[in-house]
Amino acid sequence: MTYAQSECMETNIYKPKTFNLSGLTGISDKTLEMHFKLYEGYVTNTNMLTERINEMLAEGKVDQAEMPAYSELTRRLGFEYNGMVLHEYYFGNMKKDGGGAAPRGDFRSAVENSFPTYAIWKADFVSVGKMRGVGWAICYLDPTNGRVSNHWINEHENGNVAGFVPLLVMDVWEHAYLLDYKPADRPKYIEAFMANVDWAVITQRMEAVQVTAAAR
Repeated sequence: MTYAQSECMETNIYKPKTFNLSGLTGISDKTLEMHFKLYEGYVTNTNMLTERINEMLAEGKVDQAEMPAYSELTRRLGFEYNGMVLHEYYFGNMKKDGGGAAPRGDFRSAVENSFPTYAIWKADFVSVGKMRGVGWAICYLDPTNGRVSNHWINEHENGNVAGFVPLLVMDVWEHAYLLDYKPADRPKYIEAFMANVDWAVITQRMEAVQVTAAAR
């Protein structure tokens, strides 16, 4: 591939999505406005890093002199890429007047087949979110057996389970709540997050797992 050919490749692959989340319980519009801008930065950086890596690969190889920069850019791409995608899951699984207990259906059944009770699953998910550090609490579905499990994701890219499907995604970086709560009040933010969950979206995510299950 020549450099000219690489220039023709589409590098601005991703564009920021829009989310109508005004009026959430316990999460202010001011926080959301700031958070959306931060998310847009991940989209921009994902596109930019992809473009820079493509330029290095324009001649079909990575020279030894380029390897340190190539390595750092590739590692950074994992951070930015996951930051972009996880924010889309996060914003996408909230809505105004959401929350309450998960209704009877596929998700509730998966939870009760994986944990002794729904209440214990929720206690586990909330407790993961209260762990010290910056990152995410994610309830994943194993598409091969239908079981769900809750995981701590450090920053954006460390701890994601390969092949598992994110169902419920909660951002617990301080920027997600610092304008509304003190750092020590993360539990109050988590309570607010749970009051805004869009359970219909969680069900939709479960319905999209067939291809992933067949690939493993």
